[in-house]
Amino acid sequence: MITGPTWSQKLRDEIGKAVIGQDAVIERLLVALLANGHVLLEGMPGLAKTLLIKSLGTALGVQFERIQFTPDLLPSDVVGTMVFSPKDGAFTPHRGPIFANLVLADEINRAPAKVQSALLEAMQERQVTIGGHTHPLPTPFFVMATQNPVEQEGTYPLPEAQTDRFLFKLLVDYPTAAEETTMMQRWGQVTRQPALEPVANGAELLELRGEVDKVHLSPAVQGYILALVRATRALAEPAVGKKRYLNFGASPRASLALYQASKAIAWLRGLDYVSPSLVQDIAPDVLRHRVGLTYEAEAEEITSDQLIAQVIKQTHVPEV
Repeated sequence: MITGPTWSQKLRDEIGKAVIGQDAVIERLLVALLANGHVLLEGMPGLAKTLLIKSLGTALGVQFERIQFTPDLLPSDVVGTMVFSPKDGAFTPHRGPIFANLVLADEINRAPAKVQSALLEAMQERQVTIGGHTHPLPTPFFVMATQNPVEQEGTYPLPEAQTDRFLFKLLVDYPTAAEETTMMQRWGQVTRQPALEPVANGAELLELRGEVDKVHLSPAVQGYILALVRATRALAEPAVGKKRYLNFGASPRASLALYQASKAIAWLRGLDYVSPSLVQDIAPDVLRHRVGLTYEAEAEEITSDQLIAQVIKQTHVPEV
């Protein structure tokens, strides 16, 4: 049987042929695969977000499709449409790029709301409706989206209902000086391009999810997860003489996401149980896009990560 560290390392080694650094982000992407969740990556242009997801799809050996989101994109460009055949006078469904195992929604905040909403049924129900008929999506199925945090002109911010459907929101940062130097030395020549090979497959991934389910999560840690999520809601409650920094806290979907992601990262690291430290490690990625900052918080330049760190610090840690 494949172990978590072995499976993780073979994928990391293959992805590393094209992407240098970003170890923490790669680990979170693998956790999302095991936890059957979607991922939103946010970072400045040129940080290899698109290359990272494309490399993951190749290394995983699954069908990969990229959708470049633009203001003139239509829902039918994503899910598909009915096509008329003059030969027999019938309409037949033409499936869109959403019918793939791994879908890259590139610059998702550049598309209008009607296109973003076309992803809702696919992400949550893993099915789409074309011409009044429901079509199941392939298994496994993931949406990994990217967005630029600084460009606001010509963008459409994702609504809360959409962001809540992402298991993680990952912040992609600049590489270190050493990583950037290696990048220039390896890919500075125009004729040298990374060539990746599949080292896993979708059937293997589905089988490994059964191993993730075997990871033990004690009632005490389950209570800790619940306490963290509910503490974000407490911050959103009005209180006399106290500044309110959140409009709303994390939803019950956050509790499920933290539960599943904690078990997945434990298995990936070769552990057979979930500790509170693992929950603390992964909590910011699960919660940062599920809380809404007030105007007061934005005016004082308080981030969701700072509030989540405060929640983690003030919540009692159980002994396990």
